Amino acid sequence: MSVAQELNPRPALIATMVIFAVNGLAFASWAARIPTAARVLDLSTGQMGAVLLTMALGSVIALPLAGSVASRIGTANTVRLGATISSVGGLILAYALATSSVPVTVIGLFLFGVGIGLWDVAQNVEGAAIERELHRSVMAKFHAAFSGGAFLGALLGAGLSGLNIALQWHLIGLVVVAITAIYLGTRYFLPDFAHREAVVKETQSPARNPWLEPRTLLIGLVVLGAALTEGTANDWMAKATVDGLGTSEAVGALVFAIFIASMTMMRFIGGRMIDRWGRVPVLYASLGSSLLGLLVFVFAPNLGIAIIGALLWGAGAALGFPTGMSAAADDPARAAKRVSVVSTVGYVAFIAGPPVIGFLGDHLTLRIALLAIGVVILLSILVVPAARPLKNSPSEDH
Repeated sequence: MSVAQELNPRPALIATMVIFAVNGLAFASWAARIPTAARVLDLSTGQMGAVLLTMALGSVIALPLAGSVASRIGTANTVRLGATISSVGGLILAYALATSSVPVTVIGLFLFGVGIGLWDVAQNVEGAAIERELHRSVMAKFHAAFSGGAFLGALLGAGLSGLNIALQWHLIGLVVVAITAIYLGTRYFLPDFAHREAVVKETQSPARNPWLEPRTLLIGLVVLGAALTEGTANDWMAKATVDGLGTSEAVGALVFAIFIASMTMMRFIGGRMIDRWGRVPVLYASLGSSLLGLLVFVFAPNLGIAIIGALLWGAGAALGFPTGMSAAADDPARAAKRVSVVSTVGYVAFIAGPPVIGFLGDHLTLRIALLAIGVVILLSILVVPAARPLKNSPSEDH
């Protein structure tokens, strides 16, 4: 009897959506309160960028190792390990903010980044395995769940900021919720033998280094632009609103929540758009919307126009990452290794790019520094045709 006959992937589908949502909730509720952290620690934009870079460093170290870890202990255990490490980091961060200690903050963020890196890769590996069992694309919905969780996290951050709840208590509560959800949800992941079957199929394909494949790297560049737009908004949209328009921290968090809501809605409907118009046209429209939204937000003279920019920016940032995953997985025999390359490029941009914007923000205004993202978006637009489905692949555009 085949694995597909033995498995019922529906419980794993629901559980994995929950895991993605909790990941988004944890990340965004912290991101929405970065202005508060900067104030508590008495750090400038550039100094806060340097502190955030430690979280990026933790993730960059963990990302290349996550695939090997998942193959050894399974995706469920890897998600649990990542969530546990990030939760320890969150508790250390809470202590650091209570004592206004920058060095301890650095330690907490580093561990938070390591945990998020392991967690992110493992949940995407699980999502790819579920797609294989269902024989249809569900990756965009997983990322929609992430965005939905991020939207709730942004609202949570805005609400707690408006109520003047200390950030350390926010983080402690978040750790309790995340750990509980992770340890319950991962019980319904696919059994390890389902993942092993996919690994066997891949090892039987010709050995080639996906880091040297032009198409894979170009797809990575498409994802890089999309991930950078999303990651930078996560870290800096709230603070750019506060600094550039003179709003309160709560209003800045609400603008970020609007961005997340726009991205979430687009991810829920994006699959149907791709089915109707094709992958390449949708990517052109998405990246174009990101660029337009970025420009509107940066040059907005008031809050209302900035919100319009956030809506366009969020809608444009929605589909680049999951569509890049699908493009990388067109050839089932090479899917895992190519997805690994593209996801690593995306997550490095997602996490490491925003601190660079912070450094630029110290020399320019933060909103003007955001224009650097536009250069990368333009490069991504130029290479969108690389994401065209391979001939005779299941996802070939009609």
